[in-house]
Amino acid sequence: MRHFGHISPAVREGLFFQEPCVFDADSPARMLSAALGATLYSPATRPTLADDVVKQAGRGVVSMVLCLEDSIDDAEVADGEANLVRQFADLAARGTETPLLFIRVRAPEQITDLVSRLGGSVRLLSGFVLPKFTEERGVLFLEALVSAEATTGRRLFAMPVLESPELLHLETRAEVLQGISRTVNKYRERVLALRLGVTDFCSAYGLRRASDMTAYDVQIVSAVIGDVVNVLGRADGTGFTITGPVWEYFRLQERMFKPQLRRSPFAGRAEELRTALIEHDLDGLLREIELDRANGLLGKTCIHPSHVLPVHALSVVSHEEFSDARDILRPERGGGGVLRSAYTNKMNEVKPHRAWAERTVQRAEVFGVAKEDVGFVELLAAGLAD
Repeated sequence: MRHFGHISPAVREGLFFQEPCVFDADSPARMLSAALGATLYSPATRPTLADDVVKQAGRGVVSMVLCLEDSIDDAEVADGEANLVRQFADLAARGTETPLLFIRVRAPEQITDLVSRLGGSVRLLSGFVLPKFTEERGVLFLEALVSAEATTGRRLFAMPVLESPELLHLETRAEVLQGISRTVNKYRERVLALRLGVTDFCSAYGLRRASDMTAYDVQIVSAVIGDVVNVLGRADGTGFTITGPVWEYFRLQERMFKPQLRRSPFAGRAEELRTALIEHDLDGLLREIELDRANGLLGKTCIHPSHVLPVHALSVVSHEEFSDARDILRPERGGGGVLRSAYTNKMNEVKPHRAWAERTVQRAEVFGVAKEDVGFVELLAAGLAD
């Protein structure tokens, strides 16, 4: 699979200075953690789940979470588990390419039970999402994951969700963060990424952000995101990939653009698309994605397919970013110093900007580098047109 792999090679060639790389479920963890992109959640109870997975793969989704937790009623858990077993068997029989598939469980024992029930179709499973992760709960989940790996003989990843009230509350936050840090470091090779459960954070205080506000406008949420990145997202080799919070609004429907895209070239529809994005509640999403990256987050939890392309389009590295990163990382610059950007609009200070440059090159590998005259709107339009 690859990002923007659902569009034609000819169109990709016109968009990218450096195309996104190809990867699969067996690729190195460092690459997969950067490549998660827009991770699309779906309730595990959907009767057409196998069809949905195949459809979303064809639309550019590279990671999905099939949820047995908050997205379904407590009384539906057993039916959801049985449905997952059936749908995985269906997918395995088809032999088609699937996204990276994760199951969000409620309890540690579900991990070993589901792995046993999936049988041969477990080869399609990349791992589990672990809710309300703390040190006490996390150890139980991760020990179950280790047991499941031993049973299947295959690599399984964990994606803990940081969403517990103890993490949000000021008086317990530092202690809980240190406990989480101890746990994920102990099982580092199995932790693919850490996910933020901002909806649960808001719930603890009876809050809900509007469609024109980002998670960073909610100060109590912004504060905990900053502390999570401070402890768990460091660029010194000890940090983890931390993904952006969910965006709840989805009035935008891709079909709104289809007639326009058939009638007009990219250049003719750029302003039209910009206006439509703002009018249909994606302006807040776009701002939040930019703020995610500015605050050290990569990728995003998504609950609607219309969010996937915007997340991926904004994850592509611009030609200017890539040019700066490449200059900073040149071997002859190892001693430091300051140089003017090739775009002659900024200072690149080699030592302080090195970690940023390394992360930018890593993102460029999986999402690609846009050509000089290609921006977000052109990338979005190409994905919608295909």
